[in-house]
Amino acid sequence: MLSSVAMAAPPVAPREAPTPALVDTHTHLNDRRFAGDVDAVIERARAAGVGAMVVVGYDLASSRRAVQLAQRSPWLWAAIGIHPHEAWLATPATLAEIEALASEPRVIAIGECGLDFYRNLSPPAAQRAAFEAQLALAARRGLPVIVHSRAALAETLERLAALRPLPAGVLHCFDGTLEQARQAIELGFWISCAGPLTYRRDPALAGVIARVPLERLVIETDCPWLSPAGHRGERNEPAYLPLIAQAVSRVRGVPLETVARHTTQNAAALFSTPALAAGLVEQAA
Repeated sequence: MLSSVAMAAPPVAPREAPTPALVDTHTHLNDRRFAGDVDAVIERARAAGVGAMVVVGYDLASSRRAVQLAQRSPWLWAAIGIHPHEAWLATPATLAEIEALASEPRVIAIGECGLDFYRNLSPPAAQRAAFEAQLALAARRGLPVIVHSRAALAETLERLAALRPLPAGVLHCFDGTLEQARQAIELGFWISCAGPLTYRRDPALAGVIARVPLERLVIETDCPWLSPAGHRGERNEPAYLPLIAQAVSRVRGVPLETVARHTTQNAAALFSTPALAAGLVEQAA
C-alpha cells in the first residue's frame, strides 16, 4: 500500500554551465587541400567544440574563395588580403578588388598581410608597400587587421607604432618575446596562439603565453599548416583547435573552461563580431 505522504523527489544535480564554443581565428579552408571536403571538416570542428572559424585570404583568388565559403556557412567568416609572399602581386587593381570585397557582410578583417623576411618570396620593398596599403584599407573600412610577421617582428611593430590611425588587429601565430607581446598589446593588438605552443621544444614561447594577459589571447590552427603535437605530418584542421586551448590551459595553469571563455570573448571583441561568441557546446553529462 502506498503511503499517503508524498515522497520528496530526489535532488537534481545542478546543471553545469555550457562551455563557450571555441573560435578558430585563422584557418585556410580556402586552400586546395580542403577542396571537396570542407563540409565534413566543418562538421568535425563543430563536434569538437569549435563554434566559429575565420577563413583567411592570402591573395585575390583565396580571398574571393574565403568570402564564398563564409556566405554559405553560418559557422564561417572571412578575412581578405595579400600575404607578404604574394606582395609582388599587390597591384593597384588587385588592391582595389580587395577593397571591393571588404564590403561583403561576412568579411570581418583585412589580412593576412605583413612582412616575411625569412623566405623573402617577394622583395622587401614590395612587402612593405603592400602591408602599408592594407593597413590603410583596414583603417578606412574600420576593420581589424590580421598580421603575419616572420623574421620581421621588430620592423612590424615599428611600422604599426608609427601608423595613424592604427586599426585594431592580431599578431597571427605569435613567436616573439614578452616585450614584443607587450608592445603589441599597448598598440591595441591581440596575441594569437597556434600549434607551436604544443611542441614543447621551445619553452620561451610557453613562457610568453603564460604571462600575456588572458584578455589579449586568441587561438588558431592556421590549418592546413602547423598541425599540433600528436598530428604532425597530417593536414591540420579546426577540429584540432581544442589541443591549442589545452596547451594554453597547461602553460597558464588555469581551467580549460576559463581559456575557452576568454579566448572566445576576445575573438568577438577583436573582430567586433558578437556572433562569434554566440555558439555554445553543452558539456558532457
